[in-house]
Amino acid sequence: MDYILDTVKRYPVLESCKDDIYKAVDAICQMHKNSGKLLLCGNGGSAADCEHISGELLKGFLKKRAYEENELELEDAILSKLQKGVASIPLSSLSASLTAFNNDVDPALCYAQLVQSLAVCKDVFFGISTSGNAKNVAAAAKTAKALGLVTIGLTGEGGGLLKDICQICIRVPETETYKIQELHLPVYHAICAQIEENLF
Repeated sequence: MDYILDTVKRYPVLESCKDDIYKAVDAICQMHKNSGKLLLCGNGGSAADCEHISGELLKGFLKKRAYEENELELEDAILSKLQKGVASIPLSSLSASLTAFNNDVDPALCYAQLVQSLAVCKDVFFGISTSGNAKNVAAAAKTAKALGLVTIGLTGEGGGLLKDICQICIRVPETETYKIQELHLPVYHAICAQIEENLF
């Protein structure tokens, strides 16, 4: 099943983003095969989207992603209920670290600090900003790029700062915040579904 083509059929306006959506899926699948993790960040509604994406990746989304018998040395009562996940961390959920850095140092660098602390070169960075200009997301993307991570941006039509920082920038063709957010949901659902299809 090609969930990206299916999504574009249902949302034809996303045709312009299709190639970048495929690139994002390929990058995250390669990351998983290399035992890397996905580091996500955004603000407000985009922070909630980061949590949503992680929720779809850390457990089964459309599939159960079951373990085979004896694949792990666990009793069946546990193993039969566990689901294979794709390692992903919504940085916005690390509230103690974020608020400490915001208070002690510089809010514009809060996500950059977490990326610097958590990232290894086989990881992937995923920044969400409707304008593409969120200072803390852009600084985190620059930091991720400097550390050798593949960087993905999810933005509105203009792309903002993320367009020039990220190797992959998915720019949905809207300019108003709520309309951009309406299109971000089917984009990242397609990404999560396709990753699951490809890996499991």
